[in-house]
Amino acid sequence: MPGIRNAARRATRVELLTRIDRHDGVIEVVDDGPGFDPAEHHRPPQPLLIRPAMRDEGAGRWGTHLSSRVGPWWGGHDGGMSDAPPSRPLPAHGAGTVAIGDRTVHRLGFGAMQLTGDGVWGSPADRDEALRVLRRSVELGVDLIDTADSYGPDVSEELIREALHPYPDDLVIATKAGLVRPAPGEWRTDCRPERLKAQCEGSLRKLGVERIDLFQLHRIDPAVPLADQIGALTELQREGKIAHIGLSEVTLDQLVECAGLATIVSVQNMYNLVNRGAEPVLEHCEREGIAFIPWIPLGSGSLCRPGGPLDEVARNMKITPAQVALAWLLDRSPAMLPIPGTSSVEHLENNIAAVRVRLIDSDLDAIDDAVGGSKLSRGWRSVRSRLSRKR
Repeated sequence: MPGIRNAARRATRVELLTRIDRHDGVIEVVDDGPGFDPAEHHRPPQPLLIRPAMRDEGAGRWGTHLSSRVGPWWGGHDGGMSDAPPSRPLPAHGAGTVAIGDRTVHRLGFGAMQLTGDGVWGSPADRDEALRVLRRSVELGVDLIDTADSYGPDVSEELIREALHPYPDDLVIATKAGLVRPAPGEWRTDCRPERLKAQCEGSLRKLGVERIDLFQLHRIDPAVPLADQIGALTELQREGKIAHIGLSEVTLDQLVECAGLATIVSVQNMYNLVNRGAEPVLEHCEREGIAFIPWIPLGSGSLCRPGGPLDEVARNMKITPAQVALAWLLDRSPAMLPIPGTSSVEHLENNIAAVRVRLIDSDLDAIDDAVGGSKLSRGWRSVRSRLSRKR
């Protein structure tokens, strides 16, 4: 049944985030205990090293954010991880792993759309900060960066190359084709095979690679036969120009049809706490071993604004609203691979610290109450819990 494999995993939240300090290239989370008041803080903070959390006592495996009953494709017991914890793992690695075809990445990536100018057009206002964000993301353990040739256009891909080329061996760069940008604020679908192939060639050149790790169809073009659109991608795959094929903003029927034409390793749909319309697609991805990449994971900032729906919940948990929203996504499904974007190193670090948050049932109820989804979500969790006890 959909959504069951991530059941029975409500470990007690053992860390509360109150502040983030840099140290030797990693984040340390400072746990100052209940009732901490910075104004009355007279002792050195006690750092808690960020590390992957084990859901099951005695599981003996690192690198997974999930229960031992989860299969190997998202980094479970057969995921090839060491039996001993690493001495100093990178912060983003606490999110666990998911497969992108034959590649394994950690479940908190980075979306590079916001590195461009206003309206996803032109160069960033602070180019140096954009480059710092990209470099810092990799330092913190991010090993999937998502972009598109339409971001800028071209600007996002060019920034990635400038900041990170030559790329680390474990870094997966995902880009997209199928949208064109005639002017600021305008997005048009064009998935003619010749256009998709031309966009691929452009991305290869701008990124400075011979093969693109993950090439995603940005939108399905209703004016072009679907078989022709997917056929162009499979041709590029046979030519060795792309390794894997992904989709973006598709219905369940479209996903199933595309999967009959090619091997689909990822789907990128809008999904967040207040927009769960892609739930059927997510559940299908979970069943089929397809990575699900939620775009706009923070609701275009609406979930994180001062006075927003998560403010009170975040205060009670002593974390930020963005961390609440990201922790909820990571908790929702082992197939989930959020890619929060930002043009600020500070926001990047705060986002990555969300992997330390462990949600218990009372947290989930409070979150659902805050966004108005309590009845649906509580019912869904109740079914998962009952079925998991029968296993």
